[in-house]
Amino acid sequence: MKRVLTIAGSDSGGGAGIQADLKAITLLGGYGMSVLTALTAQNTVGVQGIHEVPARFVERQIDSVLSDIGVDAIKTGMLANKEIIEVVAKKIEQYGIETVVVDPVMVSKSGAPLLRKDAQKALIKRLLPLAWVVTPNLMEASVLTGWKVNTLEGMRKAAVRIWELGAKNVVVKGGHLKGMAIDILFDGQNYAEVVGPRMKTKNTHGTGCTFASAIATLLARGEPVPEAVRKAKLFISMAIRAGLPLGKGTGPTNPSAYVLREMERYPVIQELKKAVEVLKENKVGYLIPEVSSNLGYALPYAEGMADVAAFPGRIVRFKDSVATNSGPEFGASQHVANIILTVMKFDPEYVSAMNIRYSKEMVAQLEKTGFLVGHFDRKLEPKRLKEKEGSSLEWGVGEVLKKMKRVPDFIYDEGDVGKEPMVRVLGKNPMDVVNKILKIAYSK
Repeated sequence: MKRVLTIAGSDSGGGAGIQADLKAITLLGGYGMSVLTALTAQNTVGVQGIHEVPARFVERQIDSVLSDIGVDAIKTGMLANKEIIEVVAKKIEQYGIETVVVDPVMVSKSGAPLLRKDAQKALIKRLLPLAWVVTPNLMEASVLTGWKVNTLEGMRKAAVRIWELGAKNVVVKGGHLKGMAIDILFDGQNYAEVVGPRMKTKNTHGTGCTFASAIATLLARGEPVPEAVRKAKLFISMAIRAGLPLGKGTGPTNPSAYVLREMERYPVIQELKKAVEVLKENKVGYLIPEVSSNLGYALPYAEGMADVAAFPGRIVRFKDSVATNSGPEFGASQHVANIILTVMKFDPEYVSAMNIRYSKEMVAQLEKTGFLVGHFDRKLEPKRLKEKEGSSLEWGVGEVLKKMKRVPDFIYDEGDVGKEPMVRVLGKNPMDVVNKILKIAYSK
C-alpha cells in the first residue's frame, strides 16, 4: 500500500482540508497520513475561525511521520503562513521527496483567506520549485502569475508562467469558466486539455482538496502525470455529481461515489442475467425486431459506453422466445448505451433500456394499457446528426424528454430510409423494463 502524506488545514465540517484528503487517499487505495497546519471552525456556510499551528510543531509532525513510516507522495493544501511554508519546503528537501503535489490554497470557497498575503511570495519562491504537480484554480493562477486569468487562452499562458517558476507539471483548473469544465495540463513542452462535464450543483465544497489528493495518490501508485490527472478528474467529477446536500450552504462533494460505482459492476451484470432469463421463459419472441434487440443497464453516475452493460451479439428471436450468444458485458452496445446515457442526464434513476418491435397496434395497445408513451420523427433529425454514427438515438430520445419534461415508459419512432421503426422501453432497472414488456405481452 502506497503512503501518502497530506500537509494541510483541518475542516471541522468534514468537507475539505485534511478530512477530504484522507477520504480521497483511502478510497483510491493509499495509506493516508496527516500533518495539520491549522484548525478551522468551518461548516457549509463559511469559516468562522482559524487557529494556526506553530511552525515548530508542524515540523515535529513531519519528522514524526517521515523518520518512521516514510512516504511515497506528499500533498500540500492550506499552509497558512510563510513560516509553515519554509518548514514544509525545508523538510521536503531534507528527506528528498520528489513526488509533491501542491494545491496552492489561498481562499476558501466562502471567501475566507486561508493564506496570509506575505506568505504568497514564500509559496512561489520556496514551494513551487519543489512541486512535481501544482493545481491552481483561476484565482490562484492569477495571484501566482500577477495577471487576471479568466479565459482558456489565459490558462495556457498562466500554465507556462507557473512552470517557469519551477513547478514540473502545472494543472490550471477551469472549473469557474462557463461551458465544459476544462483543465489545462502543461509539462514544459506539451499542453493537454482534461475535460469533464459541467454539473449543476451547489455541493462543491472540497473539490480542490479532493482533486489534488487524488492526483498524489495516483502518482504514488505509479501512474504517469497525464493519466493521474485524467483519473483524478474522473474521480472528482463523480464526487461532484454525487455531492451531498448537507448543511445550509455549499454542501460537500461525495468522494465515495467512485468506489460505490465500481462496487456495482458485479450486481449490474447479475441483474441483466436475471432479467434476460425471465424473457427467455416467456413467449416474447414476436417482440424482437428484425435488427435484433438488446437490454442495457448502466452503473450509477455512468459517464460513457464503457459504464453500460449489455449483451454482445444482441438478443435474438429463438422460436417463440429469445436467446443470447453470451453473457452481458460492459461496453457491448453503443445504441442502447446512447439511449440510457441520454435519459440519465434527464433523470439519473432511469438506468436501463431495451428496444422491441414497432407496430401501430403495439402503440395503440401501450396507450390503452395506461403507459406513458413518447414519440419522435426521424425525418426531422438534423442532417449533420444523421451523418454521425450513433447520434440519432441521442437526438430522438432527447427531443422526447425535452417535450414531455418527464421520462416516459416507452419511446417509439416510425423509422426512415434504412432505419427500422422501433420502440424503446425505459426503466429504473432491467426487471422494471422486462415487467413492462411482459405486461404488453400478456395484455394481448
